[in-house]
Amino acid sequence: MENDEREEQKEEEDQIVNPWKVEAKEGGKIDYDKLIDKFGCQRIDESLIVASNVSPLAFLMSSFAAASFSLTVNHRDFNDILDAYERGGNFYLYTGRGPSSDGLHVDHLLPFMFTKY
Repeated sequence: MENDEREEQKEEEDQIVNPWKVEAKEGGKIDYDKLIDKFGCQRIDESLIVASNVSPLAFLMSSFAAASFSLTVNHRDFNDILDAYERGGNFYLYTGRGPSSDGLHVDHLLPFMFTKY
């Protein structure tokens, strides 16, 4: 049990990601695979893009956009939203209370474009 706790603490020391700070110690790069695992997210794949029929999502996941911006796009419960939409049910998109930097950046684009549709 102690080894698991030590390893988890080491992983947390390798990178800090919280509402106030984003910092990577190893080579200055955030390990998004660790974040996806830690926060219980899943990568957005081709099947979700096709199922959603949302053009902004298709744009952001295109090879051009992904290569140009080095995007890592993931989700939590997006398939539940698609199911609710197909049934004619209601849902809402809550993205937080504001930008994490002095201005808006490309990461803010997807929720804005998604809610437009």
